[in-house]
Amino acid sequence: MNDQAQLAEHFDRSRGHLRGVALRMLGSADEADDAVQETWLRACRADSGSIENLTAWLTTIIGRVCLDMLRSRSRRREDFADLAELDMLAPHGEISDPADEAVLADSVGLALLVVLDTLGPAERAAYVLHDLFAVPFDEIAVIVERSPAAAKKLASRARRRVHGAAAGIPSSDLARQRAVVDAFLAASRAGDLDGLLAVLAPDVVRRADHFALRGKAAAPAEVRGARAVAEETRTNVRRARYACPILVGGAVGAVVAPCGRLRLVLEITVTGDRITSIDVIGDPVRLRGVRLGLADVTPPVVASSEPRRPRGA
Repeated sequence: MNDQAQLAEHFDRSRGHLRGVALRMLGSADEADDAVQETWLRACRADSGSIENLTAWLTTIIGRVCLDMLRSRSRRREDFADLAELDMLAPHGEISDPADEAVLADSVGLALLVVLDTLGPAERAAYVLHDLFAVPFDEIAVIVERSPAAAKKLASRARRRVHGAAAGIPSSDLARQRAVVDAFLAASRAGDLDGLLAVLAPDVVRRADHFALRGKAAAPAEVRGARAVAEETRTNVRRARYACPILVGGAVGAVVAPCGRLRLVLEITVTGDRITSIDVIGDPVRLRGVRLGLADVTPPVVASSEPRRPRGA
Protein backbone atom coordinates (compact mmCIF):
# COMPACT_ATOMS: atom_id res chain seq x y z
CA MET A 1 0.00 0.00 0.00
CA ASN A 2 1.47 3.42 -0.98
CA ASP A 3 1.82 6.41 1.35
CA GLN A 4 -1.25 8.20 -0.05
CA ALA A 5 -3.46 5.15 0.45
CA GLN A 6 -2.16 4.68 4.00
CA LEU A 7 -2.79 8.34 4.72
CA ALA A 8 -6.35 8.11 3.38
CA GLU A 9 -7.05 5.03 5.49
CA HIS A 10 -5.66 6.62 8.65
CA PHE A 11 -7.41 9.91 8.00
CA ASP A 12 -10.72 8.11 7.70
CA ARG A 13 -10.11 6.38 11.06
CA SER A 14 -9.15 9.72 12.64
CA ARG A 15 -12.02 11.73 11.17
CA GLY A 16 -14.14 11.60 14.35
CA HIS A 17 -11.24 12.75 16.52
CA LEU A 18 -10.35 15.57 14.13
CA ARG A 19 -13.93 16.76 13.89
CA GLY A 20 -14.18 16.74 17.69
CA VAL A 21 -11.12 18.96 17.95
CA ALA A 22 -12.48 21.33 15.29
CA LEU A 23 -15.95 21.47 16.81
CA ARG A 24 -14.61 22.54 20.19
CA MET A 25 -12.17 25.00 18.70
CA LEU A 26 -14.69 26.57 16.33
CA GLY A 27 -18.06 25.97 17.99
CA SER A 28 -19.71 25.35 14.62
CA ALA A 29 -20.51 22.03 12.99
CA ASP A 30 -20.33 23.50 9.48
CA GLU A 31 -17.00 25.17 10.14
CA ALA A 32 -15.70 21.99 11.76
CA ASP A 33 -16.54 20.04 8.59
CA ASP A 34 -14.76 22.70 6.51
CA ALA A 35 -11.72 22.44 8.79
CA VAL A 36 -11.60 18.65 8.43
CA GLN A 37 -11.74 19.00 4.63
CA GLU A 38 -8.98 21.62 4.62
CA THR A 39 -6.88 19.36 6.88
CA TRP A 40 -7.18 16.55 4.35
CA LEU A 41 -6.12 18.84 1.51
CA ARG A 42 -3.08 20.09 3.44
CA ALA A 43 -2.13 16.57 4.48
CA CYS A 44 -2.29 15.40 0.87
CA ARG A 45 0.08 18.17 -0.21
CA ALA A 46 2.62 17.30 2.49
CA ASP A 47 5.08 14.41 2.68
CA SER A 48 3.62 12.01 5.24
CA GLY A 49 6.03 9.18 4.56
CA SER A 50 8.36 10.04 7.44
CA ILE A 51 5.64 10.75 10.02
CA GLU A 52 5.70 8.28 12.90
CA ASN A 53 2.40 9.34 14.52
CA LEU A 54 -0.15 10.34 11.90
CA THR A 55 -2.88 11.17 14.44
CA ALA A 56 -0.65 13.68 16.24
CA TRP A 57 0.48 15.13 12.90
CA LEU A 58 -3.11 15.51 11.67
CA THR A 59 -4.09 17.08 15.00
CA THR A 60 -1.33 19.64 14.54
CA ILE A 61 -2.59 20.45 11.05
CA ILE A 62 -6.22 20.83 12.08
CA GLY A 63 -5.14 22.95 15.04
CA ARG A 64 -3.43 25.36 12.64
CA VAL A 65 -6.44 25.35 10.30
CA CYS A 66 -8.85 26.13 13.16
CA LEU A 67 -6.61 28.85 14.56
CA ASP A 68 -6.51 30.53 11.13
CA MET A 69 -10.31 30.31 10.93
CA LEU A 70 -10.74 31.78 14.42
CA ARG A 71 -8.51 34.70 13.56
CA SER A 72 -10.17 35.41 10.23
CA ARG A 73 -13.72 35.36 11.56
CA SER A 74 -13.13 37.59 14.60
CA ARG A 75 -14.56 40.62 12.80
CA ARG A 76 -17.20 38.95 10.66
CA ARG A 77 -19.48 37.05 13.02
CA GLU A 78 -22.96 36.24 11.76
CA ASP A 79 -25.72 37.63 13.95
CA PHE A 80 -29.44 37.01 13.80
CA ALA A 81 -31.18 40.14 12.53
CA ASP A 82 -33.90 39.47 15.07
CA LEU A 83 -34.20 37.11 18.04
CA ALA A 84 -37.54 36.03 16.58
CA GLU A 85 -35.49 34.07 14.05
CA LEU A 86 -34.69 31.63 16.86
CA ASP A 87 -38.27 30.43 16.56
CA MET A 88 -37.69 29.52 12.92
CA LEU A 89 -34.61 27.46 13.81
CA ALA A 90 -36.66 25.06 15.92
CA PRO A 91 -39.30 22.59 14.70
CA HIS A 92 -42.85 23.74 15.23
CA GLY A 93 -44.04 20.38 16.48
CA GLU A 94 -44.51 19.37 20.11
CA ILE A 95 -41.45 18.63 22.26
CA SER A 96 -41.50 14.88 22.81
CA ASP A 97 -39.32 14.92 25.90
CA PRO A 98 -37.79 18.19 27.14
CA ALA A 99 -35.46 16.26 29.45
CA ASP A 100 -33.96 14.52 26.42
CA GLU A 101 -33.29 17.88 24.79
CA ALA A 102 -31.52 19.09 27.93
CA VAL A 103 -29.30 15.99 27.92
CA LEU A 104 -28.53 16.55 24.23
CA ALA A 105 -27.57 20.18 24.83
CA ASP A 106 -25.30 19.15 27.69
CA SER A 107 -23.73 16.31 25.70
CA VAL A 108 -22.37 18.67 23.03
CA GLY A 109 -21.02 21.05 25.69
CA LEU A 110 -23.16 24.07 24.82
CA ALA A 111 -22.06 26.01 27.91
CA LEU A 112 -18.42 25.20 27.16
CA LEU A 113 -18.78 26.49 23.59
CA VAL A 114 -20.27 29.74 24.89
CA VAL A 115 -17.45 30.27 27.39
CA LEU A 116 -14.79 29.33 24.84
CA ASP A 117 -16.20 31.99 22.55
CA THR A 118 -15.10 34.63 25.08
CA LEU A 119 -11.44 33.63 24.62
CA GLY A 120 -8.95 34.93 22.10
CA PRO A 121 -8.01 32.57 19.23
CA ALA A 122 -4.63 31.53 20.67
CA GLU A 123 -6.04 31.08 24.20
CA ARG A 124 -8.89 28.98 22.87
CA ALA A 125 -6.56 26.81 20.81
CA ALA A 126 -4.18 26.22 23.73
CA TYR A 127 -6.98 25.42 26.18
CA VAL A 128 -8.92 23.09 23.88
CA LEU A 129 -5.89 21.19 22.64
CA HIS A 130 -4.28 20.74 26.06
CA ASP A 131 -7.17 20.50 28.52
CA LEU A 132 -9.66 18.65 26.33
CA PHE A 133 -7.38 16.60 24.06
CA ALA A 134 -4.17 16.25 26.09
CA VAL A 135 -1.92 17.69 23.37
CA PRO A 136 1.52 18.49 24.86
CA PHE A 137 2.59 22.12 25.03
CA ASP A 138 5.58 21.61 22.74
CA GLU A 139 3.16 20.64 19.97
CA ILE A 140 0.72 23.43 20.83
CA ALA A 141 3.63 25.88 20.65
CA VAL A 142 4.14 24.98 16.98
CA ILE A 143 0.47 25.62 16.23
CA VAL A 144 0.18 28.99 18.01
CA GLU A 145 3.71 30.03 17.00
CA ARG A 146 4.85 30.66 20.56
CA SER A 147 7.33 29.02 22.89
CA PRO A 148 6.12 26.02 24.94
CA ALA A 149 6.24 28.21 28.07
CA ALA A 150 4.11 30.87 26.36
CA ALA A 151 1.66 28.20 25.15
CA LYS A 152 1.35 26.94 28.73
CA LYS A 153 0.60 30.49 29.92
CA LEU A 154 -2.09 30.84 27.23
CA ALA A 155 -3.81 27.67 28.43
CA SER A 156 -3.50 28.71 32.07
CA ARG A 157 -5.01 32.13 31.39
CA ALA A 158 -7.84 30.55 29.44
CA ARG A 159 -8.45 28.02 32.22
CA ARG A 160 -8.82 30.79 34.78
CA ARG A 161 -11.37 32.54 32.57
CA VAL A 162 -13.31 29.33 31.89
CA HIS A 163 -13.41 28.15 35.51
CA GLY A 164 -12.48 31.19 37.56
CA ALA A 165 -16.05 32.46 37.91
CA ALA A 166 -16.74 29.59 40.30
CA ALA A 167 -13.91 30.51 42.68
CA GLY A 168 -15.04 31.13 46.24
CA ILE A 169 -18.59 29.86 45.79
CA PRO A 170 -19.45 27.18 48.37
CA SER A 171 -20.23 23.97 46.53
CA SER A 172 -23.47 23.55 48.48
CA ASP A 173 -24.72 26.97 47.32
CA LEU A 174 -23.67 26.26 43.76
CA ALA A 175 -25.48 22.91 43.79
CA ARG A 176 -28.64 24.49 45.23
CA GLN A 177 -28.66 27.26 42.63
CA ARG A 178 -27.98 24.77 39.84
CA ALA A 179 -30.89 22.56 40.92
CA VAL A 180 -33.31 25.51 40.90
CA VAL A 181 -32.08 26.81 37.53
CA ASP A 182 -32.21 23.31 36.00
CA ALA A 183 -35.82 22.95 37.17
CA PHE A 184 -36.68 26.38 35.74
CA LEU A 185 -35.16 25.56 32.35
CA ALA A 186 -36.84 22.15 32.20
CA ALA A 187 -40.22 23.71 32.95
CA SER A 188 -39.54 26.47 30.40
CA ARG A 189 -38.77 23.95 27.64
CA ALA A 190 -41.92 22.01 28.44
CA GLY A 191 -44.16 25.07 28.82
CA ASP A 192 -45.04 23.60 32.23
CA LEU A 193 -46.94 26.29 34.16
CA ASP A 194 -47.07 24.32 37.42
CA GLY A 195 -43.37 23.53 37.17
CA LEU A 196 -42.55 27.21 36.69
CA LEU A 197 -44.73 28.27 39.60
CA ALA A 198 -42.94 25.73 41.80
CA VAL A 199 -39.57 27.46 41.35
CA LEU A 200 -40.63 31.13 41.11
CA ALA A 201 -40.98 33.22 44.26
CA PRO A 202 -44.40 34.89 44.63
CA ASP A 203 -42.84 38.35 44.17
CA VAL A 204 -40.39 37.39 41.41
CA VAL A 205 -39.43 40.12 38.92
CA ARG A 206 -38.42 39.54 35.29
CA ARG A 207 -36.63 42.42 33.57
CA ALA A 208 -35.44 42.48 29.97
CA ASP A 209 -33.64 45.03 27.82
CA HIS A 210 -34.77 46.26 24.42
CA PHE A 211 -32.59 43.79 22.51
CA ALA A 212 -33.89 40.80 24.47
CA LEU A 213 -37.47 41.78 23.56
CA ARG A 214 -36.89 42.12 19.82
CA GLY A 215 -39.45 40.03 17.98
CA LYS A 216 -41.79 40.10 20.99
CA ALA A 217 -43.50 43.45 20.56
CA ALA A 218 -46.16 42.83 23.21
CA ALA A 219 -43.73 41.80 25.94
CA PRO A 220 -43.18 44.44 28.66
CA ALA A 221 -39.71 45.30 29.89
CA GLU A 222 -40.69 44.33 33.44
CA VAL A 223 -43.04 41.60 34.66
CA ARG A 224 -43.87 41.06 38.34
CA GLY A 225 -45.41 38.13 40.20
CA ALA A 226 -44.97 34.38 39.83
CA ARG A 227 -48.00 33.71 37.65
CA ALA A 228 -47.33 36.64 35.31
CA VAL A 229 -43.66 35.65 34.90
CA ALA A 230 -44.62 31.98 34.40
CA GLU A 231 -47.19 32.87 31.74
CA GLU A 232 -44.72 35.10 29.94
CA THR A 233 -42.01 32.43 30.13
CA ARG A 234 -44.34 29.92 28.47
CA THR A 235 -44.28 32.07 25.33
CA ASN A 236 -40.54 31.39 25.00
CA VAL A 237 -40.62 27.60 24.69
CA ARG A 238 -38.65 27.49 21.45
CA ARG A 239 -36.02 29.89 22.70
CA ALA A 240 -35.70 27.79 25.85
CA ARG A 241 -34.60 24.86 23.69
CA TYR A 242 -31.32 26.73 23.17
CA ALA A 243 -30.84 27.55 26.85
CA CYS A 244 -28.35 25.98 29.24
CA PRO A 245 -27.15 26.71 32.78
CA ILE A 246 -23.93 28.65 33.18
CA LEU A 247 -22.17 30.78 35.77
CA VAL A 248 -23.05 34.45 35.33
CA GLY A 249 -20.94 36.77 37.46
CA GLY A 250 -20.28 34.00 39.98
CA ALA A 251 -23.86 32.69 40.36
CA VAL A 252 -25.75 30.10 38.37
CA GLY A 253 -27.75 31.66 35.56
CA ALA A 254 -28.44 30.67 31.98
CA VAL A 255 -27.68 31.57 28.39
CA VAL A 256 -29.64 31.18 25.17
CA ALA A 257 -27.07 30.12 22.60
CA PRO A 258 -28.17 28.42 19.37
CA CYS A 259 -25.19 26.56 17.89
CA GLY A 260 -23.03 27.90 20.71
CA ARG A 261 -23.53 31.53 19.62
CA LEU A 262 -24.48 33.71 22.57
CA ARG A 263 -27.76 35.56 22.10
CA LEU A 264 -29.15 36.10 25.60
CA VAL A 265 -27.85 35.96 29.16
CA LEU A 266 -30.22 35.35 32.06
CA GLU A 267 -28.93 36.69 35.37
CA ILE A 268 -30.94 34.66 37.87
CA THR A 269 -31.15 35.36 41.59
CA VAL A 270 -32.00 32.33 43.70
CA THR A 271 -33.07 32.81 47.31
CA GLY A 272 -33.59 29.57 49.21
CA ASP A 273 -35.19 27.27 46.66
CA ARG A 274 -37.00 29.93 44.64
CA ILE A 275 -36.06 32.38 41.89
CA THR A 276 -36.59 35.97 43.03
CA SER A 277 -35.39 37.83 39.94
CA ILE A 278 -34.48 37.22 36.30
CA ASP A 279 -32.63 39.86 34.27
CA VAL A 280 -32.55 39.07 30.55
CA ILE A 281 -29.65 40.69 28.67
CA GLY A 282 -29.61 40.89 24.89
CA ASP A 283 -27.67 44.11 24.31
CA PRO A 284 -24.43 43.08 22.49
CA VAL A 285 -22.41 45.68 24.41
CA ARG A 286 -23.68 44.41 27.76
CA LEU A 287 -23.20 40.79 26.69
CA ARG A 288 -19.50 41.41 26.07
CA GLY A 289 -19.13 42.65 29.63
CA VAL A 290 -20.82 39.69 31.35
CA ARG A 291 -18.44 37.33 33.16
CA LEU A 292 -19.33 33.77 32.21
CA GLY A 293 -17.94 30.46 33.45
CA LEU A 294 -18.77 26.78 33.59
CA ALA A 295 -21.25 25.71 36.24
CA ASP A 296 -19.45 22.35 36.30
CA VAL A 297 -15.83 23.05 37.05
CA THR A 298 -14.13 19.83 35.89
CA PRO A 299 -14.15 19.34 32.10
CA PRO A 300 -13.47 15.90 30.61
CA VAL A 301 -10.00 15.17 29.27
CA VAL A 302 -10.06 13.32 25.96
CA ALA A 303 -6.64 11.85 25.47
CA SER A 304 -5.36 10.19 22.34
CA SER A 305 -4.86 6.43 22.56
CA GLU A 306 -1.61 6.70 20.59
CA PRO A 307 1.78 7.90 21.85
CA ARG A 308 2.06 11.58 20.87
CA ARG A 309 5.54 11.94 19.38
CA PRO A 310 5.10 13.34 15.87
CA ARG A 311 7.83 14.32 13.48
CA GLY A 312 7.18 16.95 10.87
CA ALA A 313 4.17 19.21 10.60
